[in-house]
Amino acid sequence: MLKRICSMSYEHGGETTKLCLQAITRHIHSGQARSSARSFFGVEDFLDDDNSRPYTYQKEKKSKNPNKHISFKQRTIAYMEPFTLDVFISKRFVSASLTHRVTSRQVAVAGTNSKDIKAALQSRSDIPACLAIGRILSERAREADVYTASYTPRERDKFEGKIRAVVQSLIDNGIDVKIYLD
Repeated sequence: MLKRICSMSYEHGGETTKLCLQAITRHIHSGQARSSARSFFGVEDFLDDDNSRPYTYQKEKKSKNPNKHISFKQRTIAYMEPFTLDVFISKRFVSASLTHRVTSRQVAVAGTNSKDIKAALQSRSDIPACLAIGRILSERAREADVYTASYTPRERDKFEGKIRAVVQSLIDNGIDVKIYLD
């Protein structure tokens, strides 16, 4: 196409040919780089997939599918089941809490390290202590008008023994706990 424009302008007179060539040379030699910038050593600077910033070795982890559809359940579960149960068991004590997912506020907390529970228990980490924590947590949750909660065990935790005792005690004392096992 460029060849046709230049040949047409050449036929109609020399003045337009000169203007056409000046426009072409101005476009080609405008002083701006038409390709990516080159570094001092003549190697192109590597850019990310987005061409947004120079390549670094520690990229943030990208999703395998950036256009992945998030389901309605995934978007609304925090509002449909707003309270989560968190149970922590160590060799020395047991603690459990009910947390509101949206506001991240702890609604009810019970642990064997508190003064009022320490005196009543023989051991702070055995199964009777777990049952007592579940009973006390359910009383405090009912005072805060919480009657349902969801529980998902951590990856390292198995749903058995002491954790199961805390959850079963909550269920026996009137708190409906939905347990999500993977």
